[in-house]
Amino acid sequence: MDGQRTLEGVARVSPEPRHLDHHRSKRLIDLVLASVLLVALLPLLIVISVAIAIDSPGTILYVQPRAGYRGEVFRMLKFRTMHPDRRVRCVPIPFPERRKSLKVKHDPRITRVGHVLRRLSLDELPQLINVLHGDMSFVGPRPELPELVAQYGSLHYARHQMLPGVTGWWQTHGRCTRPDGCDTQTDLATKLADDIYYMQHWSLSLDVKILLLTVPVVLRGPGAN
Repeated sequence: MDGQRTLEGVARVSPEPRHLDHHRSKRLIDLVLASVLLVALLPLLIVISVAIAIDSPGTILYVQPRAGYRGEVFRMLKFRTMHPDRRVRCVPIPFPERRKSLKVKHDPRITRVGHVLRRLSLDELPQLINVLHGDMSFVGPRPELPELVAQYGSLHYARHQMLPGVTGWWQTHGRCTRPDGCDTQTDLATKLADDIYYMQHWSLSLDVKILLLTVPVVLRGPGAN
């Protein structure tokens, strides 16, 4: 693991961005960009919604509780990519084994449209609403499941000192690319270290860099099966 992903200095993470004016600028950028994208992408959002409805029965959106800023739980939105009866289609896997970042290429739980949405990360588009609402930022630590947060060690809580992001340093640098998945502890340690690195070096220019890096990552689709 390189120097960027070590956990040294975790205690020195500032609980807020270094300058209040930068924090306000970050929020203003989130509001403007989310508003513009929601309007610009409205035709695509409608097409995706119709495709999901035609492909399989069930809701268009998938709502999942996630731990956000200061550990507060919010409802993260995604386009539904799995069959409603996904629990019947697969052998139940107890937590935390089910939280291993396994990316199965031919997962029977995932719908035909869902495979396309995940491959292009289009299932994440409804999170623009979360950004507009203030639950998330475009760039930040990735929000985790409350069940997983309940098993956090003290170091992990540092991830909750900023708004969670739709994308982030981990997604552009540490995302699991192995077709057979990643080991749970290794994956979690990498996520934590990458999130800490981001918070220690946070700046508006870094946010812009991560947003630009997200584009080729999405197009390549590593770990997004």
